[in-house]
Amino acid sequence: MDTAVAKSEYELERDKPVPSKNHSIVQTNLVILLGTKYQGKYRALSEVSIIISSKEKVPDIAIYPSMEFTPGEDETRLENAPLGVIEILSPSQSLAELIAKSAAYFEAGVLSYWLVLPDLRSIYVFSAPGEYQLFAKEGRLEDPRLEVELELKEIFR
Repeated sequence: MDTAVAKSEYELERDKPVPSKNHSIVQTNLVILLGTKYQGKYRALSEVSIIISSKEKVPDIAIYPSMEFTPGEDETRLENAPLGVIEILSPSQSLAELIAKSAAYFEAGVLSYWLVLPDLRSIYVFSAPGEYQLFAKEGRLEDPRLEVELELKEIFR
């Protein structure tokens, strides 16, 4: 008996699972926090297509240097690597899968890769493959590569 589950259009188009409610809440909180606290320094882009090593990637959040909204000059795929990437674990993803994704981003020049585990209220901040700090439950996330500090209680609310 075939037990394979057909992928949705979303999954086929983005090569990633459909986000859950908690995934979406955490993603929204991060975009708002980064956009508010680091306005003028960074622009947090949600679900944007990026060309990395000739392949299209769609991270949950890509952190770029500040950029302006430019009507009439839109892009559907960004060619330059972001400064940081944030991936949020969905219920149907494996931790190993998201850790493996970080290597391609670092090879492309990304400075920092965050791996968010909503159910554990934890965030791994990678500065290179295999090099990370874990921030859990309460306290403050500190990313020295991006010079970003965020309260975990504001991310997981």
